[in-house]
This record gives sequence, C-alpha cells and structure tokens, in this order.
Amino acid sequence: MALSTLNRSSRVETGIQRMSESVFVVLCEILGTSQQVAIRRETVDITEMLDRRVTPTDRHIAMVSGSRREGFRLKGSDVDWMFWPNNHRVIMDMSQSEYYNNTAQKALILSDGSESPPGFTLLLLLTPTICSKTVQSACVKMNGRVYISSSIHRQLTCSAVFSNSTVHGPCGSGAIGVQEYDTAFCFVCDFWPPSASLWIDRCHSWPGPEVVNDIVRSGCHFVAIGHPFGPHENEEWRFSYSQAEYKLVYSMNHSQFLTYGLLKLFLKEVINQQSEETNKLLCSYHMKTTVFWAIQQNTQPHWCPQNLLAGFWVCFKLLLKWVYKGICPNFFIPQNNLFLTKVHGSAQNRLFLQLHELYKKGLACLLQSPSIRSHLIDVLYHPRLFICVDEKLIAPEIITDVELFLAILESMRNQHLADLYHCMKCLITVQHLIASPLTECQIIKLQTHTADNFKNIAFILKNMQINSSDNKHTYIADQMSLHMLKLAATFGFLSDMLYIAMYYYKTLRYREAISVIEMSKVKLAQPYVMSMSHEDIERYTEAVGGQSWSTKLRLAVAFDIELSTAICFISEIIPEQQSVRQNKGGALYIPVFVMLHFLEFLCYRHIDTALSQAALDELQVLVHHNQGLYTRDMRRGISWEILGICQQITGDLQAALYSYQQSLITQGPRSKIKTATQKKIQDIMEITAQ
Repeated sequence: MALSTLNRSSRVETGIQRMSESVFVVLCEILGTSQQVAIRRETVDITEMLDRRVTPTDRHIAMVSGSRREGFRLKGSDVDWMFWPNNHRVIMDMSQSEYYNNTAQKALILSDGSESPPGFTLLLLLTPTICSKTVQSACVKMNGRVYISSSIHRQLTCSAVFSNSTVHGPCGSGAIGVQEYDTAFCFVCDFWPPSASLWIDRCHSWPGPEVVNDIVRSGCHFVAIGHPFGPHENEEWRFSYSQAEYKLVYSMNHSQFLTYGLLKLFLKEVINQQSEETNKLLCSYHMKTTVFWAIQQNTQPHWCPQNLLAGFWVCFKLLLKWVYKGICPNFFIPQNNLFLTKVHGSAQNRLFLQLHELYKKGLACLLQSPSIRSHLIDVLYHPRLFICVDEKLIAPEIITDVELFLAILESMRNQHLADLYHCMKCLITVQHLIASPLTECQIIKLQTHTADNFKNIAFILKNMQINSSDNKHTYIADQMSLHMLKLAATFGFLSDMLYIAMYYYKTLRYREAISVIEMSKVKLAQPYVMSMSHEDIERYTEAVGGQSWSTKLRLAVAFDIELSTAICFISEIIPEQQSVRQNKGGALYIPVFVMLHFLEFLCYRHIDTALSQAALDELQVLVHHNQGLYTRDMRRGISWEILGICQQITGDLQAALYSYQQSLITQGPRSKIKTATQKKIQDIMEITAQ
C-alpha cells in the first residue's frame, strides 16, 4: 500500500513537472526567452545611459518604467514613462545639501515626512528662486514654508508630453491609436530614504549584495500623488521605487521572471474575469509585490522550469492570504499597505471568495487562462510527451535577431538629434561608453546610434554651407559629409545606403545618386532581406545565419527611412517634415522602397524623362498594389503622399489630388502629416477651380 501510494505520488509529481515545463515553453513564446528579455533590457539601459550623459542641465531626464522596462512586451500593456528635471534634487536631510556644491545649478528640495503616513512625504522647496517655472507655479505656503503641491504639479504636467492626456493617479494617461501610455513627472533623490533602511537589512538571501548596493546608490523618486487618508493629500508626494523594482526584476532568474509573467496573465485572463465588481481591485503591481516577497522569503527554494507551477502556487497562496487579511505590504516599506484604499470591506470579501474558489481547484484553475489552457491539456492527455525546454530551440536565431532589430529601432525613435553640438556630444559620449564593459547587444545599439548621428551631421553640415562662397571649406565639408554617410552605411542598416543617394541628389549629383540607387535596388531585392513588413526565415538564415549582428544589419536588414523634422534632407518633403514637427513629432518615416523609387524619379527628371516616368510608374504600382508587402499599413498615408508629390511635380494635378485624398484617408491615428496633406489638397483645388 505504501509503495503504491509512493508510486502514485511520484507520478503526480512527474505530471506537475511536465506541466511546468510545458508552461515554461509557452511563456517563453509569449513573454520571451531569457535572451530576448535581456536584449530588451540592455537596449533600454544603454539608450538611457547615453541620454542621461548628453541631456542638458535645464532639460528633463526620461526613464522607461513599468512592465516594458522590466522586459515584458505583452499585447495591450501600456507604456510608462517617468520624467524629472535634471537640475532639481530632493535631499533627505539638510546635511546632504553639501553634496551639491554648485547650488546655483541645482534647485534643492527637502523631503519632510514628519506628518505623512509611511511611503509619503511633503516636499519643502529650499531654493525658490532657482527652480523651474512649473515648480514655482505648483508651490503653496503652509506654516510659513513653501511646499510643492502634488495635485497642482500633476495638473500642470499632465499633458506636457501628449496633449489631451487625463490625470490617472500620479500620471497623465491617454492613448495614441491602440497604444495606451502613462507619463509621470516626478523628482529624483540621489539618496536612499531612511524609511526604507530596514529593507537593506532584510536582504539576506535575495537580492544579492551587489544588487542591493546598486539600488541604494541609485536613490529613489517622488511621484505626484498623496495618501488619500493623509493630513495633506493634495500636497503630499509618494515615494517611488520604480528604479529599484526593475533592478530587482533584472536580478530574477528566468523561471522567476516567467512566474511573475504568469501571475500577470492570470490576473488579466482569470482573476479579472470573475466579476465586474472586483476586476479593478488587483493590479499588476500587486502581482510584482507578491513575487518579490515570495522570492525573498525563500518559500520556494528552487526556481526552475520543472517547478514553475509550484512557484506560481506559492505566490497565489500568498496573495490569497493578503486578500484575506486586507494587507498587501509594500516591499520596501511594509507599513505602507497597498490594499488600503481598494481591498477592504465588502469588496475585499467578494474578492477573497472568488480567489478561494480558484484556490480550491488547485492548479486546474490555470485551465481558465486562454494563453496556456491548450498546453496544459496536451500534457494531461499525453503524459509521456517529451517537452524540450532548451531556449535556443524555443526561439530560433531569427526570432532573437528580430527582437534586437526592433529594440534598436524603438530606441532610435526616441532620439532625434538635429543640433550639431548635441550630435557631437553624443559621439564623444559613445566613445567613452565603448571603453566600458558592454554586452554585444549594447555595442550594436551604440553602433547604430553612431550611424544615425553621422547621417544627421552630414546633412547639417551641408545645410550650413548653403550660402558659403568659400569653395575650399565647402569642398572639405562636402567630403566630410560623404565620408560620414559612407561610414553610416558601413555599420548601419542596409537601407542606410539611401541616405548617400539622398545627399547626392541634394548636391545636384544625379548620376552618382542613380548609381547608389541601382546598387541599393540589387541589394534590397535579395530574398533574404528583412524589412518591417517582410521576412523569409529560411533564406535569411541561409544567407546570414551564424554571422555577427553587425554583419546582419549591413547585409540583410532594411528599415523605414527616418528623417529628423529639424533637418532639411531634400526640399520636396519639407512641408511633411514641418507638419510632423507642428504636431510634436520628432521624425518623418518613409518606407524604404517608396523612398528608393521617389529618389529615382527625382534624379531621372534631370537626366532622362522616360526613365523618370518609369520610376513613377513603379512607385505607383508599389503604392496601389503592394500594400503590406513593401509598405506597412501604418505607412500607407506617407506612401500615397509621396506618390502625390511626384504626380504634382509632373503636372498631373488630378492624379496628385486623388493620391493626397487617399493619403488623408489612410493616415492612421499616429500620423502627423495631416496638416501638410490638407494644405496640398486645398492648393490643388484652388488651382483647378481657376
């Protein structure tokens, strides 16, 4: 009997291990392998490191936070940003002011938590005369002292990044298309708060000493929201440990990270589907707090693919216990109860009963999750099924490559350098960073960033020489620009060759431009070339598989042409650039094949009329019939716009009018060229009406 029970117990344990492995695999597919997650994090890290070193003192530092910073790329998740003034600092006590010798450059703010609940504080402005206008406008007087009001500051900064944002907690929230966002304007403190000092002593098993020291050295932030039951709700600020939290998530092993991700999915797909009454009580932050405590309390000694579900169950039981007690202790300041305002009274009871019903089902409650249900059923019906947890087989080489290229592209779109001084400062900063320990992914990011700088500098130099009569200096500047563009094409993307063609066209060297365009045509036509809308896995792997990321970028990756709105590249698209700039956009994006035929048309106009018409015909076919293959849906608007520009140049106003109208129709919610399109439609209609 004992042997039979032991065998049955062993079979059950083996079954759970197989289910854990199956869930591990599907979570790697949904959330990413450890290498994919590392790429996301490392790219954001090096981008912010670069940004912080080149951001002027009087500007704001930006930091990606939330789940995106932690390495998640879940559909439907919002993008969280934190901004703080680079020349303002919060100190915890007056003695710390000595660390800022040049106080004329730093506005100092004192954290005064003497009358606030745990996790909250008042911010006393020590240097009213040198703070920003926004801070001055947010000041209130209490007991003869000047404090920064969180509620006023929140209202003033709510729509500072995106217009029409609405206040949500400490953030300005809204959506651009389907992408939701949160922007929080806050203040930074270079010191670890005394109220969280006990957290340091608590870190015996996790996180390790290096992580703890790094977190403490990095300090904290203050976001604009007060405690709802505090004495100064409208003036108080909440301690934010966003920076510490993403470093804690970074320190997790991949099984722990996937457990955190599974809890997020379980919240969204199961817990929040129980009833409308309770689907707003718990949030992703509660799941993260649960994982932090579970790992630190060492209740699950081994976090690996084989016991991923055991780790999930430990966290779920801890969450259930917290809901029962109505207490979710903040990881850094346990006295700060995260359930205080929502999970209490009858709502708490309803939520507990719902969670308890799920608990009684055991791990079978996960069958209610659409994302993993089928994978669990496969294991249940095929108990001897072999499950491979080798991440290299779960995500082939091309999947990892795409992750890197998209991460680089995303980070580039947040950097639009148009000032020569700023560009040069970036190049010097890159030179310094290259000497520090970097991952291969970060080196590639710096490489593409440098190529981006070279492209911008080349056109800036050319624009500076427009009215110059000094032939010698004009020639030197021209050769420098060409050299930088060729360097950019050498270690940038394959599509970067078109910037050379653009430069030749701008400097009236049409035959040289055509030569580059023809060469680009041949290279871009290769079946293995990866673009934003097309990839052939077999041919890509055959052609560049196993080679360095740098080689792959140069030979096989073509992205949209990105044109900073503050730099004149070619005069024909200045109205579109101006429109983007007026609508707070940083760059104009044109599909690479649209740009190729556009340049070809422009150059041949000065060489061969028949070939110019042929280029226009090719562009027309591309825009009319190749949607989705060479031009993505989100770029349909600019593609029709470019076609209209070409038709207008040839004098075919009716065709141009139709193209502009199609541009207006197909421009998505993120498009910022609408102003230019409407003006062109109006101009043509006025001409034809005469």
